[in-house]
Amino acid sequence: MIRFGPSGNCKRFYDEGHISSVDAPKWLAEQGLTAYEYSFGRGINISNEKANAIGELGKLYDVAISVHAPYYINFANPSDEMAEKSFGYVLRSCEKVRAFYGNRVVFHPSTVGKMTRQDAVELTKKRISVLAKLIVEHKMDDCIFCPETMGKINQIGDVEEVTEFCKLADFFIPTIDFGHLNARTYGSIKTEEDYEQIIAYLINNLGYERTKKVHIHFSKIEYSAGGEVKHLTFADTVFGPEFEPLAKVLKKYKLEPVVICESDGTQADDALAMKSIYENI
Repeated sequence: MIRFGPSGNCKRFYDEGHISSVDAPKWLAEQGLTAYEYSFGRGINISNEKANAIGELGKLYDVAISVHAPYYINFANPSDEMAEKSFGYVLRSCEKVRAFYGNRVVFHPSTVGKMTRQDAVELTKKRISVLAKLIVEHKMDDCIFCPETMGKINQIGDVEEVTEFCKLADFFIPTIDFGHLNARTYGSIKTEEDYEQIIAYLINNLGYERTKKVHIHFSKIEYSAGGEVKHLTFADTVFGPEFEPLAKVLKKYKLEPVVICESDGTQADDALAMKSIYENI
């Protein structure tokens, strides 16, 4: 079953008088949405009690909850001490997603920094291999860990790189952020064939069953020479990508992803727009 939902709470959620994410599952279900991503972008600071409360309502209203690990994870950091912190952020994020009664952890792989891209990718792969062992040691391999494709040119995370990381363990499934990919390739994602090429690559390299459950982030994103600049809303007519061609590919391949919208302030409304587009194909 395909699921649509927002990352975090949109402006309308607060405009309607809600002040706590505890209200989110019921509110999303009333909108017709069935997914919700809770972000630890700037730190893991939610109590288990609050996560449990949100998670119980998620179960009640059939809203699947994923989490986004802190944005500052960097598995290509030359410092082993900083790498240890990145391991900890992913593992703690998994502890919290369990408190939400969810099972998906999204994380950023790394940045190039002062290394060559090849060296940064190799170090990232080595560190994610260590992460895989830690996940098994901590008995967290029943969860799904989702390295994300990234939007800036100096970030590690094109489709090929993320796919290679996912080959390290079966519990790694990609987060394909199509807005990021479009930004880092200066608007190259336009047609159904452009999307299909990405999906076919995943199927050929990771198999159909893992691709079927892929995690998707979607938003329109402004870009410049360095790639991603900022997230936009679906009202933007200058930058892409557009969702309808992707929706056709998702239906064609009978995929069942979780599709999370990261629009700037209108993420629930734009998630509903994606759901409507998908259902009307």
